[in-house]
Amino acid sequence: MASAPAETRRPAFYALRPGGWRDLVTLLHPPYTAWHLSYVALGAAAAPAFRVDRLLLVLGAFLLAVGVSAHALDELHGRPLRTTLSRRALLALAGASLAGAIAIGTYAAIAVSALLVPLIAVGALLVPAYNLELLGGRFHNAFWFGFAWGAFPAFTGYFFQDLVVRPAGIFVAAGCFLLTLAQRRLSMPVRELRRRTKTVEGRLVASDGTVVQLTEAALIAPLEGALIALSAGLVLVATGLVLVRVAV
Repeated sequence: MASAPAETRRPAFYALRPGGWRDLVTLLHPPYTAWHLSYVALGAAAAPAFRVDRLLLVLGAFLLAVGVSAHALDELHGRPLRTTLSRRALLALAGASLAGAIAIGTYAAIAVSALLVPLIAVGALLVPAYNLELLGGRFHNAFWFGFAWGAFPAFTGYFFQDLVVRPAGIFVAAGCFLLTLAQRRLSMPVRELRRRTKTVEGRLVASDGTVVQLTEAALIAPLEGALIALSAGLVLVATGLVLVRVAV
């Protein structure tokens, strides 16, 4: 069965019609940005000591680095979201946002502890290394995606709270690493279907003889349904745990 031409499909379920402010919203990847910021909150909530001001600082840094800079560089590298933002605008967004994230980190290192400097350096390197596929794409794979967008935000959120590494922080970071791998496994076939598939043809024959025609929508729906549920669920869990720590 034929599907809609690839160029007429939305490149993501959250993508708005191209143009103007809508491009900025689409560029932010709202569900995925919220998902990865939830890791920061989960890490912070697992720490023995909990400080709201430190959580807000690290959330702000990751919002700029992951939510804006990384996604602007990703759009610069191949236009996967098909926005109308110019190359200059994308470079400006990426550079200014990463600089802002580094500035927040620098302030935290001065005001709280120089122990944060290695984390700032790692974060500043991971954003361009992954999204621009530097060094021949050595950092653009499943492991580094899980580390950069899952384990690293969670561990940073945890460590920044009281500057001590304990098993709880490692376990939370490892769990977020695996959740990020699950996100990648679900989102990759969806991207293929939405952005690079010309037609979908075939049918599924059940053991009782029932025939189900395969369509683009039928293949995408369960994958995107899981992604939407996971992103919303993680935001709710992270918010709930932070509220528990605030109330203590």
